[in-house]
Amino acid sequence: MSIVKLSRRLAQLLEQIPTGSVLADIGSDHALLPAAAVQEGRAVRAIAGEVNPGPYEAARRTVAETGLGAAVEVRRGDGLDVVEAGEADCITIAGMGGGLIASILERGAAAGKLNGVKQLLLQPNVGEDIVRRWLDRNGWLLTGERILEEDGKIYEVLAAIPSAAEAAPYGAGLYADSTLADGNGPIIDREIKYLMGPWLLRSGGEIFEAKWRSEIDKLKKIRESLSRSEQGAAEEKSAELEARIRKIAEVLECLPKDRL
Repeated sequence: MSIVKLSRRLAQLLEQIPTGSVLADIGSDHALLPAAAVQEGRAVRAIAGEVNPGPYEAARRTVAETGLGAAVEVRRGDGLDVVEAGEADCITIAGMGGGLIASILERGAAAGKLNGVKQLLLQPNVGEDIVRRWLDRNGWLLTGERILEEDGKIYEVLAAIPSAAEAAPYGAGLYADSTLADGNGPIIDREIKYLMGPWLLRSGGEIFEAKWRSEIDKLKKIRESLSRSEQGAAEEKSAELEARIRKIAEVLECLPKDRL
């Protein structure tokens, strides 16, 4: 039986899968995460869901090569269509845009596919704010965020559980207006917390700062291109970008420097 090796990005997800889970990995690609989760005892069994034929076949090969056919089932289908309501208690979705992840969760929730799920582990490639917004508005409490760099790309991993009384200590005031550590500096409101991450804002770090310095550079380039436009809406959009750039820069300047 071959041992599955994971990228750092997938390893971050693996570390947070509760021991003894029934896992559904949506958009599983090669089924590396569910195979590793079973091998390491994180999951007692797992479903690898994949809609595209190429990755679906690759997932089947991984399961065959690892000898995990009794514990890992590969299913072809769109999003959470591959699971029945109440079948999985931990769901992972990685390597997609935040808008797509949110739409998968939205459609799955409407079909009852999130019933009985105790843990969501999500790794959007872009649009993390869209995922945070969906979680906050749909009864899911963000309990942690991690950020890492791998092969020149920066990834965020978001963990969430159903909102409930026992979850209250995690979420008390999570999205309420606040300031950073010393109480000085700009007000960090809900929209900035959606954008930058309420837990990541507390922890900071070199990778976090690098991500947002790079984002500021991208926004400045967009603003500069808009300044050359003669369209009426360009001026309004440019002002919006300038406000966002200024807000992000203010937040970065107020992060405790011993975290950077």
